[in-house]
Amino acid sequence: MPVTLSKGAIAILERRYLKKDPSGNVVESPEQMFFRVASNIAAAESLYGVGQDARKRLEDEFFRAMTGLEFLPNSPTLMNAGRRLQQLAACFVLPVEDSLDSIFEAVKKTAVIHQSGGGTGFSFSRIRPANDIVGSTGGSASGPLSFMRVFNAATEAIRQGGARRGANMGVLRVDHPDIEAFIKAKDDPTEFLNFNLSVALTDAFMDALGSGKDYDLVNPRTNKMAGSRSARQVFNLIVEYAWRNGEPGVLFIDAVNRANPTPRLGAIEATNPCGEQPLLGYEACSLGSINLGKFLKRNNGAASVDYDKLGHTVRLGVRFLDNVIDACRYPAEEIRAMATGNRKIGLGVMGLADMLCGLNLPYESEDGVSLAGAVMGFINKTAWDESKRLAAERGPFLNIKGSIFDRAGVLPVRNATTTTIAPTGTLSILAGCSSGIEPFYALGYTRLALEGIKMHEVNALFMERAKEGGFLSPDLVHFVMEGGDIKKRDDVPLEVKRVFQTASDVSPEGHVRMQAAFQGHTDNAVSKTINLPHSCAREAVEKAYMLAYGLGLKGVTVYRAGTRRGQVLSCEGSLYC
Repeated sequence: MPVTLSKGAIAILERRYLKKDPSGNVVESPEQMFFRVASNIAAAESLYGVGQDARKRLEDEFFRAMTGLEFLPNSPTLMNAGRRLQQLAACFVLPVEDSLDSIFEAVKKTAVIHQSGGGTGFSFSRIRPANDIVGSTGGSASGPLSFMRVFNAATEAIRQGGARRGANMGVLRVDHPDIEAFIKAKDDPTEFLNFNLSVALTDAFMDALGSGKDYDLVNPRTNKMAGSRSARQVFNLIVEYAWRNGEPGVLFIDAVNRANPTPRLGAIEATNPCGEQPLLGYEACSLGSINLGKFLKRNNGAASVDYDKLGHTVRLGVRFLDNVIDACRYPAEEIRAMATGNRKIGLGVMGLADMLCGLNLPYESEDGVSLAGAVMGFINKTAWDESKRLAAERGPFLNIKGSIFDRAGVLPVRNATTTTIAPTGTLSILAGCSSGIEPFYALGYTRLALEGIKMHEVNALFMERAKEGGFLSPDLVHFVMEGGDIKKRDDVPLEVKRVFQTASDVSPEGHVRMQAAFQGHTDNAVSKTINLPHSCAREAVEKAYMLAYGLGLKGVTVYRAGTRRGQVLSCEGSLYC
């Protein structure tokens, strides 16, 4: 079965995913890659007594879903399934305790994970603050930031799978004495290039912020009060630096732990690099995404969501990801034990903007947000139903005792979590769709991919609509390719302008509300960028954070256009960029 891919998608596959011979020549086609993955993941069925014929039928279904670009697993699975590494998980969190042994053991495991294509998250909140005492030597502690530099340097030396640079998430609690230095950590643009940073905001901090009070700092070595700070001043500092360059993001850590499915095993302190996957120490998670643009049907010319097809693909995706857990070769025994004990999976979506355009619904409209919530609600409900079916077939996850599912009248489930909304940056290029749950960035833009490859992209749906509507012209194509705003064009119908909203057309509140629509039906968290125009005031950042907290989000990231060198997406001629 041939698969239709863009030139950019083929370039990425050849650089990163397809098999190569010892001389570096590509020796695998995209179809062969998808068959390699489908065959490897279907083979895990044999662990549960599934016969060869049934495995072959499932292998065919996996293959059709991937070649049809309806479902794609995370990058490590595409890279490594059926190959020597066989490390298939994307997301890891490693514990970092207040000792040199723990810190450098985490550095070692990080190197192995990055080499295999995974990303890592850490909380540095347990490390004693700078200038605190070191009992064994009588000297002064250097603090969490100094050790973060060690992780950053190690990451710089390792390229994931020989093709992509490692990614980390660094988290520090807002009540750590070094919080202000952490907030300012990227003031120097050459520092922490391999880290995303997030401040873990507590409910106590948010309460102090709301009442205009100070809050307590806590020394993690002694667990005693180590001073106090004005919540307003610290919050303003977070806002200021996020406005400057998009970091740090914020993680509402108490909201994260209210949704922790296995509290008996400990509290969640950190997430994966893009923030969508909160995990316990040593946990790993395998992700996959459904391309929503492929799930529309037409009846008498009217488009609607094909829920029957979507439901089938959700069930297929849950089974695929559960098989990934068994097929994966984990980089450490502690990680294997946690991954197979909790069996967390993260089925998500991409192509939301494509689906909304196909339904003629503007991204920020009330109907658009409502439809998005309904679709994700259906996905989440179906995913849990399939997890229950798998539990009946294969048994519940091993650590279910003491979990939120260990209650009378609750059916056993196979997985501690089932859904996650990932950013799908690379996967969306392969699938030829909009990324994650983001609006279109622009209708024409340049994408910087794979450390230097520039890909010039024009929105295919807009070109198709223009052709169907009879207003396609060489001048319009050139205008869009240069990043022009179609709202300025008299030849583009008002209805088309209304439907084809881009990131700059969506208000900060609209971005947050769309994220909330998904978070309400997502077990883990939601990766979403609150895009802001370069001209926005700092107050826009504050409003986004406060609205996100009020709507129960687990975290939020803002980005003001043009505030970082090497911006992944860019366009010319647009006021937004």
